[in-house]
Amino acid sequence: MKKDLLFVAVAVILTACGGQAPQVVPTSYETMTISKSDISVPLKFSATLKGTADVTITPQISGQLMEVCITEGQQVKKGQVLFRIDSRDKQLELESAEANLLAAEAQESSAKLEFESNMNLYAKKIVSKFVLDNSENQYKQAQASVAQYKAAANRARVNLGYCTITAPVDGVIGSVPVYAGDQVSPSTFLTLLSGNAKMYAEFSVSESILAERTEEEARNPEKMLASLPDVSFQFKKGDVYSKPGRITSITGTVDRTTGALTCKATFPNPNGILYSGVQGTVVLPIDVKDVMVVPQNAIVRLQNKSLAYKVGPDSCVTSVIVETAGISSDRDLVVTKGLEVGDVIVTVGANNLVENQRVIF
Repeated sequence: MKKDLLFVAVAVILTACGGQAPQVVPTSYETMTISKSDISVPLKFSATLKGTADVTITPQISGQLMEVCITEGQQVKKGQVLFRIDSRDKQLELESAEANLLAAEAQESSAKLEFESNMNLYAKKIVSKFVLDNSENQYKQAQASVAQYKAAANRARVNLGYCTITAPVDGVIGSVPVYAGDQVSPSTFLTLLSGNAKMYAEFSVSESILAERTEEEARNPEKMLASLPDVSFQFKKGDVYSKPGRITSITGTVDRTTGALTCKATFPNPNGILYSGVQGTVVLPIDVKDVMVVPQNAIVRLQNKSLAYKVGPDSCVTSVIVETAGISSDRDLVVTKGLEVGDVIVTVGANNLVENQRVIF
């Protein structure tokens, strides 16, 4: 970008283009010569953070809540105890099931001895085939009883385990609307555990932004995702999260209403700084190559038109209507129509110019 500082003579009447002599307001201008270059454009998308493993915690059994072991906003580890439900009834059920299992195993042992004895006696032709078959059936029934009581004992053991509710993932505790002494059931909401070791932000991207992907990348989604640049997350107050993220998924269909694809960007969260529900902006830098780039202050907005002031060979400025792309950086715009390579335009001070005003190089 070439900039030339133009000074307008103070309190001097200059001959304007067109034969008249207006009084020129003393001021200074900067210009640039249009050329083509590459630009990295930060595209911004509204997004809401969510834990990659948000889990709704509810009881598996009914009973009285004896202990709430966590507080709202607490960071917990996988396996850490969250709640305890009264376990006395479940403990008695387990003891009863184990006693029944012991009795069934004893009956099985007796039936086995009876069957083996009858097998020997039948071999010696002391008992009939009927007696042998009957003892075999009793042995099989005893085996089935053992299996049944073993399943009942296992079920009682599992139900007893449900009395202690633990964290299924590392994360942060959400609201806890229950208290010790409450009666709870499988339909009772205890809390939301946000698995925040990694967080993802969901946002929508225009189909045209991804249209430049190669055919090979389009056929291979993993390669396409790998080709995309890192993204950043900007909080509402303007701060940018220190760790970059990656776009990890893109829906395979375009929303008919918005013409957009839904994307998810995943951000590491080792220190638990990010929380579910936080709103902000995902910033995706897109490289645009071989385009005309001008500063935003070089474009004057007039109603629904965008104007640039081009400096002619006689040092007079002429306004031209320009069209800009739908993408821009914080400082620059991409011009698609209205200017040519080699044109000289006014940048700083363009909004103070009038048609056919002469500027001094």
